[in-house]
Amino acid sequence: MLTFVGLGLYDERSITVAGRDALRVADSVFAEFYTSKLVGTSVADLEAHHDITIDVRDRAGVEQNPEPILDAAEGGDAVFLTAGDTMISTTHVDLRLRAHDRGIETRVVHGTTAQTAASSLTGLQNYRFGKATTLPFERSHGGEGVPNSVVETIDANRERGLHTLVYLDIKAEAEEYMTADTAAPLLADDYEDVLAVAVCQAGSAEPTVVADRLSALADGSFGPPLHLLVVPGDLHMLEQDALGELAGAPAETLEE
Repeated sequence: MLTFVGLGLYDERSITVAGRDALRVADSVFAEFYTSKLVGTSVADLEAHHDITIDVRDRAGVEQNPEPILDAAEGGDAVFLTAGDTMISTTHVDLRLRAHDRGIETRVVHGTTAQTAASSLTGLQNYRFGKATTLPFERSHGGEGVPNSVVETIDANRERGLHTLVYLDIKAEAEEYMTADTAAPLLADDYEDVLAVAVCQAGSAEPTVVADRLSALADGSFGPPLHLLVVPGDLHMLEQDALGELAGAPAETLEE
């Protein structure tokens, strides 16, 4: 059996009860933290809290050399961990299909995702989000400013009145995390006076949620990672009230 377990958003306590139960009966536990990580804990703390030993795999160890994971699952109960949900954003469908090819039974124990947290923390209605996008560090895409794909996604959503979730680049191995105040000036070149929402430390006891024009967010400071941005589309009256009350959006930005 190979069980994919999402650890949730923040620390060793963010896992669901079902995920914790899967760890308790596992013969072996693997994890990857190159797509994202739990910034409120460490691998050592995860191991101590759940009384397990974790084999942390790099990208090559998951995507190019998954045999140790599959061998463990073929001979016993193996768990594969990621931050968030293992099949949302940090997708590992390929690993699951490889297991099926070998006749290994699989299941998924879901964890809270940044997408659902962004909706919950901002008060923006989840069904009114369009396609999400990721804003990379400039050096990551070999150019300057914002890639055309990001602009095209935001524009297409705005034309339909939909909200855009903008994931911010993560270089987990180097412990580099794009922050909202780094992302905002990049996006402000195309959307200077557009309302956006910084959602930071989602999953922690005290998340930071701030709504303002992108040009204003560029001058802000929003605490430690992880951060993401939401660029709202058309706002329902209840969503306007939520952004004003929960994220401190200036009244004039909600009236436009």
